[in-house]
Amino acid sequence: MTARLADIAAQAGVSEATVSRVLNGKPGVSAATRESVLAALDMLGYERPVRLRQRSAGLVGLITPELENPIFPAFAQIIGQALTRQGYTPVLATQTPGGSTEDELVEMLVERGVAGIIFVSGLHADSTADTERYARLQGQGVPFVLINGFSEKVDAPFVSPDDRGAVRLAVTHLASLGHRRIGLAVGQRRFVPVQRKIEGFVASMAQVFGMAEKEAQSLIQHSLFTLEGGQAAAGALITAGCTAVVCASDMMALGAIRAARQQGLSVPGQVSVVGFDDSPLIAFTDPPLTTIRQPVAAMSQAAVNALLEEIGGTPAPHSEFVFLPELVVRGSTAAGPAPQHPAQEGRPVPGSAEN
Repeated sequence: MTARLADIAAQAGVSEATVSRVLNGKPGVSAATRESVLAALDMLGYERPVRLRQRSAGLVGLITPELENPIFPAFAQIIGQALTRQGYTPVLATQTPGGSTEDELVEMLVERGVAGIIFVSGLHADSTADTERYARLQGQGVPFVLINGFSEKVDAPFVSPDDRGAVRLAVTHLASLGHRRIGLAVGQRRFVPVQRKIEGFVASMAQVFGMAEKEAQSLIQHSLFTLEGGQAAAGALITAGCTAVVCASDMMALGAIRAARQQGLSVPGQVSVVGFDDSPLIAFTDPPLTTIRQPVAAMSQAAVNALLEEIGGTPAPHSEFVFLPELVVRGSTAAGPAPQHPAQEGRPVPGSAEN
């Protein structure tokens, strides 16, 4: 037991005496410290004392879209770890094409008595979706927090990246490389993050190039948040003479690289591509992807903290916690082609007003 106490204490970052007090149910230990010790027990594979097991019976639901986009497993992993450290058991519920809807997943989680729910990029991000479903959830006494997407109609804490700022970082970076005709490949307009990225793009093109809103809007292509969607959107932008494409996700950016190569163009030699997310393994693509890093760890921890405050009876304010993104420059962006040398015969000169 002495060796075990030492192991648990080291894992939890507390003294052996504190571990002993927790295991024996003694007072004088904060709730956070107690949960850290219990989480250390779990991580080291030790069985919790029977009298302490009920403390960790709380389930927290985590609802995500499909897991093919690696950013969603990244959120799930960090949120799950943060919940486990606090003694909660995460329950991952994933939407899949033809599978359960968000409402069905919520019903399933509520029936199982979850203490709260965290939504990642759910219907709350769809400006056309009925927000009454969240009012009903509140009426059932289930606290929840929403990541990515904001609605004034939903009385709950929101956690988001600065989508406008993210696009501004990308446009400024590409402009510094000499690109003048920059396109934006995004998802469907009804999604709040898409609307914000468009606002950031239009404002940035006006600020950096003095471009009119109508012309900036002509450099935006809507598609799906998939590799194929990015390929279709970027293909249209490149055909229209864009020498650089900013994408709303890393998956779309990989599609943009494919689109450029299909047109016989090199990345980044003739077309530069910027992604969004900095998904796991994206640094190892060919070429390594320049992208806007979504602060997943900070956002996940903030969402967990807000939810636990709600569960603990201290409601978090109905507000949006906005986190600043970071530009990560890798190998998919480079100097833009000289204006007097169009990238391909028949294509408008970069920087021209043609569309």
